[in-house]
Amino acid sequence: MAKPTVAERCDKLREIHLLAGLPPRSLQRILKIANEVEVPAGQVMVQPQMEGSGLFVIEEGTVVVERSGVKIELGPGSFFGELALLTPSAVRTARVRAKTDVRCLAIARYDFRKLLEQDPKFALSMLEAIAERLVDLTH
Repeated sequence: MAKPTVAERCDKLREIHLLAGLPPRSLQRILKIANEVEVPAGQVMVQPQMEGSGLFVIEEGTVVVERSGVKIELGPGSFFGELALLTPSAVRTARVRAKTDVRCLAIARYDFRKLLEQDPKFALSMLEAIAERLVDLTH
């Protein structure tokens, strides 16, 4: 996978529902604190009952999320692990496996909390996305 430029990465971040309304400065802050992670196809990224330590935003590739016998595929622009960021004692509730080679951004809980404090627009965007996800899960 070819590594994109900062401008290309910011453009990709704008395509993500969670980050779509953020100004360029906020997107650059996210890129500063995020770690880029490459995961080979077949590797398990998250297991149920693991301590949740961060959020993953998929830039390239596809993952399979398995929870309670249900499998959902997520691709570029999708994210997972957001609930672990907001609850300090949270454990993962699903298994996430890379279906293809995956490149994603990983944001640690500590860095994420600093970002929320610095950027109220990001905090609001995150709360809206989490609320939507919770509604989807309960219906």
